Amino acid sequence: MAREDNRRNDRRGRDETPEFQDRLVAINRVSKTVKGGKRFGFAALVVVGDQKGRVGFGKGKAKEVPEAIRKATEQAKRQMIRVALREGRTLHHDIEGRHGAGKVVMRTAPAGTGIIAGGPMRAVFEMLGIQDVVSKSLGSANPYNMIRATMDGLSKETSPRMIAQRRGKKVSDILPKTDAAPAADVEAEAVEA
Repeated sequence: MAREDNRRNDRRGRDETPEFQDRLVAINRVSKTVKGGKRFGFAALVVVGDQKGRVGFGKGKAKEVPEAIRKATEQAKRQMIRVALREGRTLHHDIEGRHGAGKVVMRTAPAGTGIIAGGPMRAVFEMLGIQDVVSKSLGSANPYNMIRATMDGLSKETSPRMIAQRRGKKVSDILPKTDAAPAADVEAEAVEA
């Protein structure tokens, strides 16, 4: 009996410590006109992430705001994607994402740049754990389309490790050679002479 109580407490403890953080991006109040007046409902758009390279979004509809947010958060946790980050702070390469009329451009940025992005895109980058990125939304300003376009672009992102694995090579063969190595060879030849 005591063991079962401990298990229940352990489960509760795990549920209370949030592994993911969530950000409410948009809330929309919709009304339906019926015989007795109007019925209001709410639609919520939520972005969820662990700030270590995983992110997802979801939408929920309900008669009350908290219930709509809860539904959206549950859906976002179910459809998360993993994105490879360079140095844990930025993207590996520039990306374009599209969804419907929404088009977004995301570019890598040097350290200290920060997140330069509009509302819905900023929420995705913050939940993903990106610290430096420059992005621009072209086309639709609808938050649903912007987030879907951003997720489309992020899902296309590849890391040098993924490309090396696909081509059957080492990561060092994929990455460009630096100029430091030839300089070291010249110095070695000068010492030998």
